[in-house]
Amino acid sequence: MMSERDRDRERARLNRQELIDAKLTRRELATLGLLTSAGLLIPKRGLSARALNSAGDDSGTPASPPTRPFVEEFRRMDVVTPCTEAVLGPTPTEEPNTTAGEGRRKAHQRFHDFETPGKRYYDMHQCEGLQSVHCDLPEQSIWGYGERLEDGTIRAPRSPGPVYHAHYGEPACVRMHNDLPTLKEHVGFGRPETAPHVHNGHNASESDGNPLDYFGPGTFYDQHYPHILAGYDDDRFRNPVTGQRGDPCQTMSTLWYHDHRLDFTAQNVYKGLAGMYMLFSPQDSGDEHDETPGAFRLPSHEFDVPLMLGDRVFDRSGRLYFDLFNLDGIIGDKFLVNGSIQPKMSVHPRKYRFRVLNGGPSRFYKLFLTDLKHPSAVNQFVQISNDGNLLPSPVDVSSITLAVAERMDIIVDFTRFAGTSIHLENRMEQTNGRGPTGGTLPAGAGNLVMRFDVDLPAVADSDPVAERFFDAPKFDLSEVAATRTFRFDRSHGAWTINDKFFDEHRIDAKPRQNTCEIWVVQNNSGGWAHPIHMHMEEFQMLSRNGRMPPITERGKKDTIRLGANEEVSFLMRFREWCGLYPLHCHNVVHEDHAMMTLWEVQPSS
Repeated sequence: MMSERDRDRERARLNRQELIDAKLTRRELATLGLLTSAGLLIPKRGLSARALNSAGDDSGTPASPPTRPFVEEFRRMDVVTPCTEAVLGPTPTEEPNTTAGEGRRKAHQRFHDFETPGKRYYDMHQCEGLQSVHCDLPEQSIWGYGERLEDGTIRAPRSPGPVYHAHYGEPACVRMHNDLPTLKEHVGFGRPETAPHVHNGHNASESDGNPLDYFGPGTFYDQHYPHILAGYDDDRFRNPVTGQRGDPCQTMSTLWYHDHRLDFTAQNVYKGLAGMYMLFSPQDSGDEHDETPGAFRLPSHEFDVPLMLGDRVFDRSGRLYFDLFNLDGIIGDKFLVNGSIQPKMSVHPRKYRFRVLNGGPSRFYKLFLTDLKHPSAVNQFVQISNDGNLLPSPVDVSSITLAVAERMDIIVDFTRFAGTSIHLENRMEQTNGRGPTGGTLPAGAGNLVMRFDVDLPAVADSDPVAERFFDAPKFDLSEVAATRTFRFDRSHGAWTINDKFFDEHRIDAKPRQNTCEIWVVQNNSGGWAHPIHMHMEEFQMLSRNGRMPPITERGKKDTIRLGANEEVSFLMRFREWCGLYPLHCHNVVHEDHAMMTLWEVQPSS
C-alpha cells in the first residue's frame, strides 16, 4: 500500500506532467501564477517539489521501475550513409533558400572556398519514432535521426543518431529536415523546433547550431561543414610538401552532435536528439593497418567504438520522464549506453578504442574498469584524448572523469581479461544536479554502466599505442589582445553569468578576427559544479586555480569541468569565421535556465 508521502509524490508528478502536456512556456506559467520569476514552481501542495518537506526532496520525481542488468546486447551505432547532391532535391545555395522551405536566415560564409571532389552530402531527417531501451520496459516514444538513402527511402529514426565518419579535406553539406510533429500535434516534453549543433566543430556561425537559429516542423536547414584545420588561413601553417593548411595541433577526432534549441536543449536531447561525429585525419586515419609514415595506427573499424553515456528516469508505467521543474539538474537512476540500459558487449582479447561521451543531462562520471570477483584490483587503461583533441602523449590511468559533454578516448587491452567479464563502473558520488559531492565510492558500490564479456576468439591485434600524437600548441602571451572574465554563479534565484541572465539581444564580448584573448571562468558558488563549453574553436588551458593544469588537460579542449570555487584561464584564438556564438554551462538544465551568454567575432578590419 502506498504511503501518504508516496501518494503526494505521485500526485505532484501527475500534476506536473499535465503542465508539460499542456505545452506551456515558462512565461505562460509565470503569467498563470504557477512559476516564480526565478523559474521555480510556487509552493503549492500537489504541485511543487519543495512544498512538502524542508529537505527540498523532489516529491515529483519517481523512482524508475526495476530492470535487469546486462541482458541487453550492446548496440553499435550505424554509420551515416552519404547521398548524391541530386538526392537532396533543391541544390544547396549560398543564400537561404526560403522559397524551397529552408529555415536558415543567414548566408553561408565562404561557401565555395573549400570545394573538393570528395565533398559529401547528407539528407538527414529528425523524426518521431518508437525505440526499445530495455526488454523490461515498454517501447519509448523518441525523437531521433534517420537518413534518406539513394533509393529515396528514409531510414527509421534512432537515438542516438547514426555516427558520421568525416575526413579533413572533404567538406560536407548536411541538409537537416524537421519532420517532427507540429507544436499543435506534439505531446509531452520537448519542443519540435530544433537547432542541430556539431559540438566542437570548427564551423561558421550560421552552420554552428546556435541556439537562436532554430527551425520548425516542415522546414529544412542546410549546414556547411568545411572540415578544415583551425589556422587554415595562417601562412605559418602551410606545409609545402603535403599542401596541408592549418595548425596540426588543432586536429580533432571525437566530436558529437545534439540539438541546441533555445530554452529546450535539455528536453530535446533527453528525448533523443544526439549522436556521435568522428573526424579522421591523415595521422588518425581510422585504419590500424595504415602504412603512411606518421600514421598512428590506433584500433579501428569494429575495434573503434563510440560509447554515448546518459542517465534517465522512467515513471511507474515505464514511460520516459523529464521533470520540467527541477532546475538543479536531472539525475537519472537508469544508465544508458548507446540508447540501451546497462548493456553487455562481447569483445575479443585485444586492444579496443572507446570514444566515451558524457551525453548528460547533468551527471558527472568517474569511470573505472571493475572486476567484481577481484574488486581491489587496479585495472589500468590508456587515455589518449580529452574532448576532440588527442593528447600530446598517451597517459596510463585507472579512471577518467567526465563532466557533461566531455569526451575521452581510451585504449583498453582486453588480453589480460580473456575468458572473464569486466565492468565499466561509475564511482562518482552524486546525489543531485548540483554536482559531485567530491566522494569516490568503493569498487562495486557505484553504478555499473555496462559489462564487457571477453568471450570472443583471439584475433590479430593493432600496433602498440604510439608514444606521441600532436604537440601541444605554442603560444605567445605578447599576442594577447584582451583578457575577459566570466563568473558562473547562482544569483537572483537562478543561473547567471556575470550576474546576468541570458538575453538574446545582448552580446557580451566582441573579439576581433585574427586575434587571441585570455578568458577566465570562475565559479564562486559553494556547492555547484558547471561544465563550461565554448563554441567554434578549441581553447588551450593555461591554469587551473593558479597552477599548471593536470597532464590530461594540457591538450586542446572545448569543455571545462569547473568545480565549486574554482577558476580556470584559457587562451582562445579567433580565426576563419565571423559571427555569433554562445558560451554556456553544459549542464543543459542550467543552460536552458539562462546560464549562457553570446559573443561575436568581429571582422578584422
